[in-house]
Amino acid sequence: MKKLLFLLPLAIMTFSCSQKEKVDTILTNATIYSVDKDFSKANAAAINDGKFVAVGEKKEILQKFSSNNTKDLQEKYVYPGFIDPHCHFHGYSLNLRKVDLVGTQSLDEIVDRLKDYNEEYDPEWILGRGWDQNDWEKKEFPHKKALDEVFPDKPVYLTRIDGHAAYVNSAALEQAGMTKAKEVEGGKIMQQAGEPTGILIDNAMGVVSEHIPPPTEKEEIDAILQGQENCFEVGLTMVADAGLSYSPVHLMDSLQKEGELEMNIYAMLSPTKENIDVFVKQGTYKTDKMHIQSIKLFADGALGSRGACLLEPYSDDPENYGIIVTDKDSLQHFSELAYENNYQVNTHAIGDSANRLMLNIYGDLLNGENDRRWRIEHAQIIHPDDFELFSKHSIIPAVNTTHATSDMYWAEDRIGEERIENAYAYKKLLEENGWLPNGSDFPVENINPLYGFYAGVARKDLEGYPEGGFQKKDALTRKEALKSMTIWAAKSCFEENQRGSIEKNKEADFVVTDQDLMNVKEDNIPETQVLETYIHGEKVYEK
Repeated sequence: MKKLLFLLPLAIMTFSCSQKEKVDTILTNATIYSVDKDFSKANAAAINDGKFVAVGEKKEILQKFSSNNTKDLQEKYVYPGFIDPHCHFHGYSLNLRKVDLVGTQSLDEIVDRLKDYNEEYDPEWILGRGWDQNDWEKKEFPHKKALDEVFPDKPVYLTRIDGHAAYVNSAALEQAGMTKAKEVEGGKIMQQAGEPTGILIDNAMGVVSEHIPPPTEKEEIDAILQGQENCFEVGLTMVADAGLSYSPVHLMDSLQKEGELEMNIYAMLSPTKENIDVFVKQGTYKTDKMHIQSIKLFADGALGSRGACLLEPYSDDPENYGIIVTDKDSLQHFSELAYENNYQVNTHAIGDSANRLMLNIYGDLLNGENDRRWRIEHAQIIHPDDFELFSKHSIIPAVNTTHATSDMYWAEDRIGEERIENAYAYKKLLEENGWLPNGSDFPVENINPLYGFYAGVARKDLEGYPEGGFQKKDALTRKEALKSMTIWAAKSCFEENQRGSIEKNKEADFVVTDQDLMNVKEDNIPETQVLETYIHGEKVYEK
């Protein structure tokens, strides 16, 4: 009898354990921000077959589930995997083999970096990206003669930080057969006395760039995989790659199917004939990791290079209104084609004229409330009369909060004190649409999504400037900022049922950080470290 009484609790315990559901992973002792409809918090979760099967309190999770892999997160913080809803992942990856010119303070510094790079690698072309004349003491476009003196025979092609201008030398111009300036539709070749100065704006860039030798397939694959690692390090689990031709889409899709590329990708297609025939006219393309349902258009250029198209002239260049880089008929045609094939349209529009143009083209086709989720990329300067068109036609303002804190030093010089009041107006745009995605536009900005979170909340640069925040009236709350890079970012890519929040039956894409983004001191937000990144329940990065 005593023996039976001794064995009874053991039998009960064994029976109890056998009733628990076996799962791959259990997370415990964390602050988990689910970012569900109630923005609820939990301290434990269960994961099986790459999906969350339960999220709740530790006691309840451990009573119901068992696992050979129970992770004690030691009071760290868990968020849905960060999503960048507007970036240039493929381009960023290829840029890793170019000279990094971000943060250069002068033309002399650029030349020094180019000389060091050339000495180490001796490339056929010297390629670089990231210069910004607005960061220099003399805030003017440079002249090719500075490059010609050092590289008289080797072509040099340097892309501006925003991707809407290039600085080249005479050797590069000669490769393109451009010894004299000419007219380029949707672009501009800067000139002096009829001779190119070496600055190419928007569509004029292609006149030279088409002569640059492409990377080998191995070089391209190596770059993509390195780009992926860099993204994992900052907690990115999905990227929307804005403006891709067929070849990189096909390559990245193949790498995903082979298991080499783990990153989830929403590919925005450039409207090439091949993309339209292979994808758009065939409908949505979707695998576990690749989603294709949109085309990317360009209405105008960028504000920094004075290519953004404005309703009134530039305040610091009174004869310049900017550039419409794609003619209206083509913008209309591709929008109609997308509408007919149930594809999303995502159009780059910076200036108030370009935004008005696209809001009207969209509005004529969408004609009121809808769930097409057509997007205006950047939505940077809006005329006061046009804000209501976002809500009227359910148009998504897909913003980039770090653009505000990068441009704030000189933006008012470009457009004046009246127009600046309706520029970078993220809170106002949020109120119009009810939700908005926030991307980085990397490599235009840093790939770290937490910098965008900080810029949206604090409206400051990484040095904490300005003290009160730039146009703080349009700051986002922390909850809004987190949603804009998780669930709202997913929704802008038709992915909200698969990812963007930590909920039952969603992909177990999540990030572990050392600080609580919802409560840490505001100016300490950028110091937050990503400790671990998971995709489909598998760890892809650990600090």
